[in-house]
Amino acid sequence: MRLKYREIFRAVVPFCLLAWGGLLFATDSLSPDEVIPFNSKPDTVDTTSESTEAILRGATDDEAGTTAEDTVRDAAGEPAVGPVDDHDLDVIENVVDQNIVYDFYGHESVELRDDQFVGPPKPEVTGNTAPKVKKSRPPIAANINLSEPAELLPEIGGIEIGSIAPPIEPTLAVYEQEPLLLLGVEVAPGTSTRLAWSSDQTFDGIEVPTPVLVVNGANQGPVLCVTAAIHGDELNGIEVVRRVLYDLEPEKLSGAVIGVPIVNLQGFRRASRYLPDRRDLNRYFPGSSTGSAASRLAHSFFTEIISQCDALVDLHTGSFQRTNLPQLRADLKNPKIVELTKGFGSTVVLHSRGASGTLRRAAADAGIPTVALEAGEPARVQDDAVTHSTKGVMTLLNELGMYSRTTTWGNREPVYYRSKWVRANSGGVLFSKIDLGDRVKKGDLLGTVTDPITNVRTELRASVKGRVLGMALDQFVMPGFAAYRIGIERPESDLTAPTEIQISDSPAEFELLDDNSEDSSALADEDTGDDIDFFADGDDEPGYLEARDNIEDSE
Repeated sequence: MRLKYREIFRAVVPFCLLAWGGLLFATDSLSPDEVIPFNSKPDTVDTTSESTEAILRGATDDEAGTTAEDTVRDAAGEPAVGPVDDHDLDVIENVVDQNIVYDFYGHESVELRDDQFVGPPKPEVTGNTAPKVKKSRPPIAANINLSEPAELLPEIGGIEIGSIAPPIEPTLAVYEQEPLLLLGVEVAPGTSTRLAWSSDQTFDGIEVPTPVLVVNGANQGPVLCVTAAIHGDELNGIEVVRRVLYDLEPEKLSGAVIGVPIVNLQGFRRASRYLPDRRDLNRYFPGSSTGSAASRLAHSFFTEIISQCDALVDLHTGSFQRTNLPQLRADLKNPKIVELTKGFGSTVVLHSRGASGTLRRAAADAGIPTVALEAGEPARVQDDAVTHSTKGVMTLLNELGMYSRTTTWGNREPVYYRSKWVRANSGGVLFSKIDLGDRVKKGDLLGTVTDPITNVRTELRASVKGRVLGMALDQFVMPGFAAYRIGIERPESDLTAPTEIQISDSPAEFELLDDNSEDSSALADEDTGDDIDFFADGDDEPGYLEARDNIEDSE
């Protein structure tokens, strides 16, 4: 019997050892993803396995390589929770979704249904549900000390344009003035800068930026614009703009001052009064976006800059080798313009509504009080004319309450409601016997014209009593040349309505037009090639003769 147990033991022990070895071999051959820990819950799924990831992204059984049923098995290969039916698969998927929600959002999701939100709780909706749209704000222009000279940039014709500065909103609270929006940027209160205006219309195909100087004061006030060189050969106004703008301290200014020293940059570069196509830019305002080249240029300047002004001073000189006594050209029938003329100290005022198409006329028609300040002669910079004009503009700023500056003037100059030209009756060399600004009586000798061939000398004498407001420089003249402009003092009650005229194709014919005539508005877009003051001064002579007297000295 003892032998029988011994034989059974010898037979069983090797068999158990072989069985144990086979079990160890089978266990080591399983991958970690296929082994489920014994202490794991029967309804928990390992979301890190490749098969589970395939299920989560909607892969098929073939793509996943295994199914959810294959995953929930014990080490012996038998189902861990019994047969897996369709309900069990739904439970497994829900559990998987819950684990993902926890991993992504940091909390457990609610019980899942097909129509239920998966993820963090929905925010409560209160008030306006429309999405808030943040309005884009234009960049803020750099604060530049205009009194400091700047390096030239030859690639844009020696014009330095202020760079865009970072926003400086915290400093705005200390100022009463609003930021000035101009040319696509904001000029903060209490700052000064250089901007650039460029029209889409160019004559050489190269965009040329025109400098615009801006000083926006610290305190509230109006916007005054000062423009110069609409005619490219009128240089005195350029220096006036420089002196005025570079002398202003933003902290002491109420309102803003916009200065454009060279409006007609193309003409300035050519030392010409006109644009490259020989059109007078100051006959095309307010312009048109679909008109001629000059009209489009005028339209761009008027809409982008002039429309921002509360008042405008347009600087000019005499034309065609003539010089002007510093004087204001203004429509004295407009009460706002009359008030504007009172701010220039002791400066002569000459009534003139302005030719159709001039910047002064167009701005006044748009409700912007405007005067033209004439001083000196073209193609030169004259210190006396510049000093008087600069003093006048600074006095205006003081009178408007924009900038405190004490100035001293002499006796106030009279207002002239009419003027008349004295013309040469023969050709030759003109020599003047009087000076600009002299008061003359009817019959006084003004100058002589001597024919260099025949040596015949003729005299030019005053036809009316008045003051010499403009005169030609000594030069060779032709018969009919306008040599002296005499301002006539008359009471305001004698002021008559101006009469507009249009020149036809024939130089000898003139057509009278009403102010409301359609042809009158269209005249500014015609290339007449003449600088004509289209308004009579109310003399006894026919309107066209009086208008013709003003041809040579219009703005």
